[in-house]
Amino acid sequence: MEVGAEKINPYHGDTRPKTDQVRDMFDSIAPAYDFMNRAMTFGVDKWWRSVAVKMICKARPTNILDIATGTADLAIKLADKINPAHVTGVDLSANMIEIGNKKVEERNLVDRIDLMTADCLALPFDNDTFDCITVAYGVRNFEHLDRGYAEMFRVMKPGGMLVVIELSTPVNPLVKPFYKLYTGHIIPLAGKIVSKDVRAYSYLPESIAAVPQGNNMLSLIAGAGFTDCRFKTLTFGTCSIYSAKKP
Repeated sequence: MEVGAEKINPYHGDTRPKTDQVRDMFDSIAPAYDFMNRAMTFGVDKWWRSVAVKMICKARPTNILDIATGTADLAIKLADKINPAHVTGVDLSANMIEIGNKKVEERNLVDRIDLMTADCLALPFDNDTFDCITVAYGVRNFEHLDRGYAEMFRVMKPGGMLVVIELSTPVNPLVKPFYKLYTGHIIPLAGKIVSKDVRAYSYLPESIAAVPQGNNMLSLIAGAGFTDCRFKTLTFGTCSIYSAKKP
């Protein structure tokens, strides 16, 4: 089943698969990625990660997979807060992983965090390997979302926990107009200036608007076999955290 976000590609007119386009986009914006994350969310993205990590801490996982790890912000926070857990981070973009590895080294976490390039639709891990899987701001970039969740289910141990953080569209009529102005005009302009990638930060609001949200996302997660699927929204509905378990 194809979902809306799968039809939204980073580069208009580019006929390559979405996976290839996403890889090139993140390779392009990697140097500006951390700065833009802080700037466009006014730093609130750090709090969103903290909320997710608190949820995960209760499960006390020891072997965590962070998919679409980017520059390893969530992987580092997980390793900091959940000791002695080991975190494996995977991402399509080699440039993002390179920056992530530098941050891991600076924080003396090389013995507890491994980062590598990998395709989330074909994870290079055995069945039933991880007792927790996380994805932060990444599922809307999947070329096939149902296959992505199926892979997460495959490599997760029975009883394991899934936590997905994703940007979402607020429904509050007082918030929505300001959100549309900010994401549709201000962020793309700032992204163009800072990252030099004309399309990357126009793709952002387009992909957020198209990705399944709320109960629709839960249906996809449940369709992969997960149970106890639930979600909560944060910051006027601009972020959603989804959680589920593998029976």
